[in-house]
Amino acid sequence: MSTFTKNLILFLIINSAALGIGSFLMGEGPTGEFYQSINKAPWTPPGWVFGAAWTTIMVCFSIYMALLVQAGGGKKAITLFAIQFVLNVGWNPLFFAWHLTLPALVVIIALTALVGYFLFHYRRILGIKSTFIAPYFIWLCIATSLNLYILIHN
Repeated sequence: MSTFTKNLILFLIINSAALGIGSFLMGEGPTGEFYQSINKAPWTPPGWVFGAAWTTIMVCFSIYMALLVQAGGGKKAITLFAIQFVLNVGWNPLFFAWHLTLPALVVIIALTALVGYFLFHYRRILGIKSTFIAPYFIWLCIATSLNLYILIHN
């Protein structure tokens, strides 16, 4: 088995764990009374889109990270990945379980900035392959706008 394949499997496991932990920490999440009763942005996608998007994002991000490690992204990339993991997982309880929309917004802005850094900084190493992280960045821009709308309109 190649080093790339081993790293891909490792990142798939870690990113799947992030999705699982985040889901566990969100409590009732989008089916709960809090989320069902708040004013949501008119551009809020249907519920099924979130699951499909996050699955696609984490597969693409796993490929991206395996490529980055293979290309010599170094300890800095792994450290940033770990910070991304904490921010990604941490947003869920802030927003869904504890209803802290402002701190959640701060976290998601930090996460969006961090993923944007991955996208643009490591482009010099990965070239066109850096587009594997683009779905994550685009989705976070949308999610940030949804969080901001909820903060303003509730």
